[in-house]
Amino acid sequence: MKNTSGKNTVKIYSFDEVFKKKTKEFSRGYREESARIELAHKIKSERESQKLTQKVVAKRASMPQSVVARLESGEHGISVDTLGRVAAALGKRVALV
Repeated sequence: MKNTSGKNTVKIYSFDEVFKKKTKEFSRGYREESARIELAHKIKSERESQKLTQKVVAKRASMPQSVVARLESGEHGISVDTLGRVAAALGKRVALV
């Protein structure tokens, strides 16, 4: 987009403008992605509150530290098995609510 001086400009849109016409599929995907990110933050927060390193949690869960790092990033999905192992390493259990 060019302004009156001929220079390129950037138009900024609000969240509402971008997502005004949300489809059911978008809404479902957004909820799922938000839940995964929230879970990742909760796992990291719990690990940090216990003053544990990713390496210690990984050792307790019998997995590489890189798996714990990917899980905490929230950028990757997680299997129920992996979630259960990490939860156990943190002294927690997985429950559906």
